Formats: sequence, C-alpha cells, structure tokens
Amino acid sequence: MKEQANSKSQEGRATTIRKTFSRETSVQTTIFADPAIVWALLTHESDFPRWNSTVTSVKGAIKEGGTIELKSTLDEKRTFKLTIKEFVPEKRLVWGDSQGSRVYTIDKGTGGGTHFTMSEKIGGPLFPLFASYIPPFDESFERFAADLKKEAESMQNSKS
Repeated sequence: MKEQANSKSQEGRATTIRKTFSRETSVQTTIFADPAIVWALLTHESDFPRWNSTVTSVKGAIKEGGTIELKSTLDEKRTFKLTIKEFVPEKRLVWGDSQGSRVYTIDKGTGGGTHFTMSEKIGGPLFPLFASYIPPFDESFERFAADLKKEAESMQNSKS
C-alpha cells in the first residue's frame, strides 16, 4: 500500500491513506542539492527550528540509537518522545514511538536532483478510539518538505 501512496503523490503535495486501524501520510519532492546537505539538515537537531516552520524545538541526539524530544506546531503543548529506529547516512532516517514511525528517505536523482520522501504511519489496535483527536498531517508535511527544499537549495547555491 505504501507504493500506492507514494506513486499518487504529486510534487510537494501530501497524500493520506486512512484505514480503520491506521493512517499514513506521505510527501515527496525533488531537492536540487547534494544528499549530504539534505542529510545534514535532517540530523542537526539544534538547527531544526531555524529552517523548519513545523517544529518549535528538538532536544536530544538524532543519531543511531539516539532519542529526541520534539515539539511541533501541530500540538505545541505536547512533547513527542521519539527513538531513532534507523540511521543510514544520506539514505534513510526513521524515528518514532509505540504509536508509529516517521520515515525519511533520500535518493540521488537524475539531473542533479535529490529525491526526498517523508512518510508517517500511525496506528494500532486502539487507533479507532483516538484517531479523531489526531490532527491531519497534510499541511504540516507540505510545509516541512517546502522548508527543507528551500534551505537545502539555498545552502547548495551558496556553496557553488
């Protein structure tokens, strides 16, 4: 089902697939910057709130086996305590908790572009009981991707 979600995505537009026991949102975009720049932006937690308008703070370490405490504009009163589940430099980053995981993938594209995808699947047996309390992620995902693209391309251009 994940392939279907990604194939339906338009450049920079989020898509969400809702099921009884889960919800998955994804967004993809082409960033005209080196994968190393995109990776650096995704893994330097102290710099996240500067370029990312969807995050108000990140504490901890985005590294193999690390943990972070993240505050988002979606629910500024809540602190998300997340574990880094996968850490493959310049390729794949996964963090999450018992309710779900957010997956970032970076692939070297053609024509100097880097293909970036972000998806998050949340759910479980009790998901139907609290699903209505979780705000939609689409707008936040679109802003995240646009912010990342803008910052990475700006950094790439200042390097040239």
